Amino acid sequence: MALDRLHLIDRLPPVRGRIVPDVALGPMTWFRTGGPAEVLFSPADAADLADFLRSKPADVAVTVIGVGSNLLVRDGGVPGVVIRLGRGFGGIAAEGARIRAGAAVPDARVAEAAAEAGIAGLSFFRGIPGTVGGAVAMNAGCYGVETKDVLVEVEAVTVDGQMAVFAAHDLPMTYRSGGLPAGAIVTAATFAGRPGDAEAIRAEMAGITAQREASQPVRTRTGGSTFRNPPEGKAWELIDRAGCRGLRVGGAQVSEKHCNFLINTGEATAADLETLGETVRARVLEATGVELHWEIRRIGVPAAGGEGA
Repeated sequence: MALDRLHLIDRLPPVRGRIVPDVALGPMTWFRTGGPAEVLFSPADAADLADFLRSKPADVAVTVIGVGSNLLVRDGGVPGVVIRLGRGFGGIAAEGARIRAGAAVPDARVAEAAAEAGIAGLSFFRGIPGTVGGAVAMNAGCYGVETKDVLVEVEAVTVDGQMAVFAAHDLPMTYRSGGLPAGAIVTAATFAGRPGDAEAIRAEMAGITAQREASQPVRTRTGGSTFRNPPEGKAWELIDRAGCRGLRVGGAQVSEKHCNFLINTGEATAADLETLGETVRARVLEATGVELHWEIRRIGVPAAGGEGA
C-alpha cells in the first residue's frame, strides 16, 4: 500500500497548499476513530483548489471533509485524495444585514459574528456543529430553521475545477440536501439576516446552547444526529420505541440522553459504530415499519477482513 501511495503522490499536480500521504483522519473527527487518508490536501485558497481539480488525473478519487462533526471514517481509511479546507477558507465579514463566511468557518462563529454586528435571524447556527461548507452542502438546520432559509449565494469550485457562484434561489435545496451540482466544493457562502438588538441575539444564542447541552450528549465522542427525521416522526422517538436506548456494540453505544446520537465510549472502532447504526435501523424497521436513513456521512473502506456497509 505504501508503494501505491508514493505512486499517487507522484501523479498529483503541484499545489501551493499542503499535501501529505498517509494522514490519520480519526483525530480530525468528533468520533475520534477511523483510518487514514491515502493523501490529505489542504488548499491554500480557492484558486489552488480549482487548479488541483483541473489538473489531477481523472481516475483519482476526491473526498471532501470539514471538521468531522457529522462524519464516520471507516477503519480501512479513505483511498485517493481527501481535501480538507483550512486557514485559506476562514474569512468572515459582516456588511449590512449579511454575513459572508468561508467554508471552513465554524457555524457557531457565524452566529457570533451576526451577534457582534447586530444581525438577527442567524442565531440557529449556534446549535449546528460543523462548518459553513458542510451546513450549505447538507442544508443543515435546527430548532425549525434551515440553512436554505437564510442563504443568499454560494461560492464553489466545480468537479472540473471551475470557480462558480450559485444564487440560493437557483438551488433545489431540500431537507438535508444543498442541491449543489455533484462534486461541487463549497468555498464560501453569504447569509442574510435582519437588523436586531445585539443583547437579544446573544440571549437567544445562550438559550440555544443551554437547550443543546440539556438534551444532547455534546460533551462525548459523538457524531451529531445519526439519522434523518423521517416523514413519520422524530428519529429519536422511533429509536426509543424500538427499545434501542443504551444499546451497545463493542465500544459504541446509543446515547441514553438522546437516542438519535451514537457515542464512542472510548475504544469504539468505526465498524462498531456503523454496525450499531445498522442494528438500530433494522430494529426500528421491524418495530415500526419505518426505514431510517443515515444523516451521518460515512466515507472510506472497511479494514481488511472487516465488515462495513
